[in-house]
Amino acid sequence: MLSLLYSALLSLTLASGVYSDGKNISVSTQVFASTGSNVTLPCRLNGDSDIMPFGTIGIRVKWSRMPEDETLEEEPFLVVLGLHTKSFGEFNGRAVMQGADVNDASLVIMDAVASDSGRYRCEVDKGMEDVVYEVSLQVEEAGLLNGVVFPYSPRLGRYNLNFHDAEQACVDQDAVVASFDQLFQAWRGGFDWCNAGWLIDGTVQYPVTKPREPCGGSGSNAGVRTYGQRDKSNSRYDVFCFVSQLEGVFFWLEQPERLTFDEAVQACADNGAEIAKVGHMYAAWKLHGYDRCDAGWLADSSVRYPISRPRKNCSPTQAAVRFLGFPDKKQKLYGVYCFKPQ
Repeated sequence: MLSLLYSALLSLTLASGVYSDGKNISVSTQVFASTGSNVTLPCRLNGDSDIMPFGTIGIRVKWSRMPEDETLEEEPFLVVLGLHTKSFGEFNGRAVMQGADVNDASLVIMDAVASDSGRYRCEVDKGMEDVVYEVSLQVEEAGLLNGVVFPYSPRLGRYNLNFHDAEQACVDQDAVVASFDQLFQAWRGGFDWCNAGWLIDGTVQYPVTKPREPCGGSGSNAGVRTYGQRDKSNSRYDVFCFVSQLEGVFFWLEQPERLTFDEAVQACADNGAEIAKVGHMYAAWKLHGYDRCDAGWLADSSVRYPISRPRKNCSPTQAAVRFLGFPDKKQKLYGVYCFKPQ
């Protein structure tokens, strides 16, 4: 009897595999993971619900893998209808619903492998309300996830980015929004930051290695602390960005005088380069050991300098990218860091 139900579920899924004109992708996001890890692909029901969408009669969740050839049909591998669940194909036994709260239809793929990389689609059908998520998953060998996670807030100040602004802020710095795995790896490496920021799965979290009163209390445990899922349009936080490599040359431009921001931009251009971005500085600092005790303009009009060898008057206690804020662009107090793409 149950096998007949599963057969019916599969037939229903395959029949509805192609979108009608009235069904649009409501969310599109990207997720990174390392081989051997458990990775979560986000999918959430809109609005509030007092019941689990995938545990209710009349509610259907379908997760599919999209073929590289767009002329081919999608490949459904997990369908939930009411209380019944069926997984099949290469994900049978490896893919489960997360169900973290009443609106959560996110998928957890266990023991990720490189061949899991690709595009995925989640459809939640709830009567008149349909939710469609499209997720791009990139699974890389664990060693290839080495990079640097860095916190970012705009000139407007702390907690001014919704999720979509956060994505663009990272792109503007030649980076991407970090995943939980990347933030967790950074935390294990000693990353400590008390301001909460967006991650690519739509959660808001922050890493604490030294518990203290402003960061959850001195009696709390070290760890990556989470605010959970937040409204991507209306909630505002900072963001954690991730950059994996430096595809060019990052350098301090030797100048006889200090520059305004506009003069800094022009000085780099005059030397066949562009003014460097925050992601360039973090990649040069973390991945190549770049060290200089001169504060310089960057493309977002912030002023920073990278210290790999802590010392007096530079960064006496720790290696870090030091941040001097967003000064008046007309001040002639700083030099400039440039970047020449390969």
